[in-house]
Amino acid sequence: MDEKNTDVMKGALLLTLAGLAGKVLSAGYRIPLQNLTGDVGFYIYQQVYPLLGIVITLSLYGFPSAISKMAVELNARDKGVSFRYFYFPVFLLLFFITTGIFLLLFFNAGKLAMMVGDTYLTETYKLAAFAFLLIPFTALLRGVLQGTGRMKPTAYSQIGEQFIRVILIITAAIWISGCTASIYLIGNAAAIASMAGAVVAIVILVWFFVRNRPPLLQRPPISWRYYIHMLLTLGIAAAMNHMVLIIIQLADTITLVPGLRAFGMTKLEAMTTKGIFDRGQPLIQLGTVLGSSFALSLLPAVSEQAVKDKNTLHHSVQRALVVSLYLAAGATAGLIAIFPEVNRLLFQSDAGTGNLRVLVIAIFLSSLGITAASILQGLGYVKRTALFIIVAFFVKWLGNTVLVPYMGMAGGATATVISLACLAMMMLVTLKHKLPQLAPAKQVNWYALFVALTGMIAFLIGMDWLVGPVISRTGLLLYVLFISATGGVIYLLLLVRLQAFRETELSMLPFARLWIQLHKARD
Repeated sequence: MDEKNTDVMKGALLLTLAGLAGKVLSAGYRIPLQNLTGDVGFYIYQQVYPLLGIVITLSLYGFPSAISKMAVELNARDKGVSFRYFYFPVFLLLFFITTGIFLLLFFNAGKLAMMVGDTYLTETYKLAAFAFLLIPFTALLRGVLQGTGRMKPTAYSQIGEQFIRVILIITAAIWISGCTASIYLIGNAAAIASMAGAVVAIVILVWFFVRNRPPLLQRPPISWRYYIHMLLTLGIAAAMNHMVLIIIQLADTITLVPGLRAFGMTKLEAMTTKGIFDRGQPLIQLGTVLGSSFALSLLPAVSEQAVKDKNTLHHSVQRALVVSLYLAAGATAGLIAIFPEVNRLLFQSDAGTGNLRVLVIAIFLSSLGITAASILQGLGYVKRTALFIIVAFFVKWLGNTVLVPYMGMAGGATATVISLACLAMMMLVTLKHKLPQLAPAKQVNWYALFVALTGMIAFLIGMDWLVGPVISRTGLLLYVLFISATGGVIYLLLLVRLQAFRETELSMLPFARLWIQLHKARD
């Protein structure tokens, strides 16, 4: 492998690690945010978060993917890129797309606030609309640099953007919690922090761009239709796979509070209940990262394998799905078992524990769905996966509309599980149709899975019975860390001893040598 390819591989790895760090950070900071602002403050933040999440995803994954693909294709066809026939038309199209979204959201912010059942959010939605105007700058710079094999700028800009966002949001939460300012300012702060993070990202990207500016070539003009097609189809569709949980939360943003009001709650009760319901979102996000990211690491360059070696492709896809199932099942079952302690530790109360236990089943379903969707995208079925995610959104919307007025928070949790089950089913059925030789269910060691889950849950329940209720938060932190780490080790140990994993998969885990030795050991 030559030096250039090595640099590309290192950059891609750094980009992947930055993405994982960003997801963990995005989930983690919402816990102190809830602690500082309470369930009502958390509700307000979560009412604007899906819009800001869409902005981040489009500027980080969606449009840059399309732009980098266009740059690679044009260079491969010896047409190159130029300011007049590439930078200018692409930026102009991005500007029109995002300005259209800005105008639609800004001038309809009041109607959106009325739809979600809280007119006090109007100003917050107007502020959030401005974040869309920064997408052309971040997306174009990231896409062009990635198109020339430079992944580090995107990684560094992502880390910088997230860091600034988190610092500003938490600072605002501390200030709001310590004074008599309106709690609704936390929504405004979130929008401002998102824009400030984007500005920092632009500064970082411009520095890299000026330092290693790609060559500008004067080539014949490219059809605008080509640019429009790539940005609207690949750009938006590619972002959808990274927006599965955001899309589901968007449906909750629009429908949950009105549904809870129809259930018989006052406005304040509905807002508080929505804030309690949203406690599950960062936990689902972290669990999904665990359940899907490691599995996807087993799939280097799916599209290349599809061309070169069908047998290797089938094997890699099958193992990725099986590993995703093992990890997601363990994370889901473990979190359900210790959720009362986790709820009290992270959010300082037991409120909503029963319904949130139902909600975290989403970890298992979203992990399988996202893993399958990523495989399908690697095989070129980008539009189809985007369509399935849109279907899941409407299933969630319909489920909330039907179930929440009759079941309250339980209806919202049930609707989430149903929508993600539909998504996972659509993805897996399509994957099976495209790769008929796949039989992941036959590759799962069901006996090992059952024994491992039983052993882990028995340990967690036994510890809960032995220790009893823990009063202090410090004691609860130590207890939860101990039982979650020990329970996870017990689960993995049983899976390894019962030959559920293969050595190639174990070699990617921390302490790989130890796991491989346990795998080889025979009674």
